[in-house]
Amino acid sequence: MVSGDLSDPQVAERVVEEADALLGGLDVLVNNAGVSLPHDLLEMDFDPWRQALERTLAVNLLAPAYLMYFAARKMMGRGGAIVNVSSRGAFRGEPGQPGYGASKAGLNALGQSLAVALAPHGISIATVAPGWVATDMYNQELKRPRGEEIQRQSPFGRVATPEEVAAAIFYLASPEARFSSGAILDVNGASYLRT
Repeated sequence: MVSGDLSDPQVAERVVEEADALLGGLDVLVNNAGVSLPHDLLEMDFDPWRQALERTLAVNLLAPAYLMYFAARKMMGRGGAIVNVSSRGAFRGEPGQPGYGASKAGLNALGQSLAVALAPHGISIATVAPGWVATDMYNQELKRPRGEEIQRQSPFGRVATPEEVAAAIFYLASPEARFSSGAILDVNGASYLRT
């Protein structure tokens, strides 16, 4: 296993180098790490608010950017796929954690910009934008009284499973999806529709 704080560019480079060596080359990068730290502007003093904002941006935007840079350099000449995991929060806003929405919107724009830049090198970049997902990160929130309200946001009356998000990632990482480079695939059960 290769691990580290990917918001540190030197660690991100080391992780890519080690993964490339262990796997005998990189074909796919999935940027799925993320944090969701509360930092409500109306409820927090500036220093803790700023710290939560900066950590959110570091983990959710800078770390994927570093990994895309180093992984793309490994994929040059042979091609590959990068799939970023964003959020519907990039489109609808997150008032209690604005850095989360901003980081995911930034990840969308960064991915699309690099999709254009890297296509001539045979590297595709696409994004999955889930809504609520029944993961360790959100299971506690879904068990609270608000959990039923969250599930009712989708006309399916539930949140996504990790397997549903993984299926979207698997497709976008596949050779069959190369021409979907630059796409953002919503996986939110019609809980938020964008135009």
